[in-house]
Amino acid sequence: MIEQKEHFHGSDLEKIEDYYNINKDEIISFSANVNPLGISPLLRKTLSEKLDVITSYPDRDYTALRKSIAAYCDCDYNNVLVGNGATELISLFIQITNPKNTLLLGPTYSEYERDLKIQGSQIQHYLLKEEDDFRLNIEDFTGTISSDTDFVIICNPNNPTSSVLTTAELSVILKRCQETDTYVMVDETYAEFAPDVKEISGVSLCERFDNLIVLRGTSKFFASPGLRLGYAITGNEYILREINTNKNPWMINSLAAVAGETMFSDQDYINATRELTNQERIRMMKLFSDSDKYKTYPSYGNFMLVKILDENITSAMLFEKCIRRKLMIRDCSTFESLGDRYIRFCFMKKEDNQLLADCLLSD
Repeated sequence: MIEQKEHFHGSDLEKIEDYYNINKDEIISFSANVNPLGISPLLRKTLSEKLDVITSYPDRDYTALRKSIAAYCDCDYNNVLVGNGATELISLFIQITNPKNTLLLGPTYSEYERDLKIQGSQIQHYLLKEEDDFRLNIEDFTGTISSDTDFVIICNPNNPTSSVLTTAELSVILKRCQETDTYVMVDETYAEFAPDVKEISGVSLCERFDNLIVLRGTSKFFASPGLRLGYAITGNEYILREINTNKNPWMINSLAAVAGETMFSDQDYINATRELTNQERIRMMKLFSDSDKYKTYPSYGNFMLVKILDENITSAMLFEKCIRRKLMIRDCSTFESLGDRYIRFCFMKKEDNQLLADCLLSD
């Protein structure tokens, strides 16, 4: 067995192909957290019919796109911003707010910290506790927010723990941050996979709290990471004005704009995605909860985090075991505070999930 010397992410299929000499097209990726249904059928049909839109510049204001997003999210389209993927918007918000001191809830997605360091922000980490099933202690967390805290970043549901804050809990944090004049960015990349989106989303709070920025993308739920379409919702007039004044004229290409105007209205696809995710979440949680090999934690995203209970087995060893069967999971040892005792995998189609369960639950 080759010793795993690298840590691979969900987008690293080319590296996996080279490292393990496995055809990347034969790998089932449980690491990328992308909707296994593929792109919306309505989107596929529409893009094929409207390919000629690339012969024209898109609308600078992306009005139709923003109205489509607003209808999907039930918000004012004037509060919607679009960007070349959620990653670009993360960078823009950090540049505009220019935080000197940021409170970062973790373990979490690594790109936040990269952009904060580029901007020169000091970072204070608030780590979720395993003994609390990675649920946030709201009272303790708000107690760490001071007048020196410029920026708070929360991923909800959180990656990689799949834990969640309710809308009511977010409002408590936002009230505290209003008192300290602190911006809050809530990354809702995985919110649409939750059993009840409205119960956890911060979108409805944007009208009440102008210190809130809600961030979403289309890479995961709509299975289109290559489209590079992200969007954000905020009621903060300063941020809206700064981005609209200083942004590149055409942040979204014509095909991505048409895609966004289309995909959010494909209700059959949206319903099918949520039904599959909820069914497989329940089934996979039970399979692993019933095993004496792993500890599970409540899951609200389209993925679950599990702890390895056998001290003689590491996350790298399980990654190796799975990839040899062309199943790619996430070794979570690169996430702060998790070490080599945790793996993460997303919910794919039932037959693929069963292959993974058979692999991980076998001796």
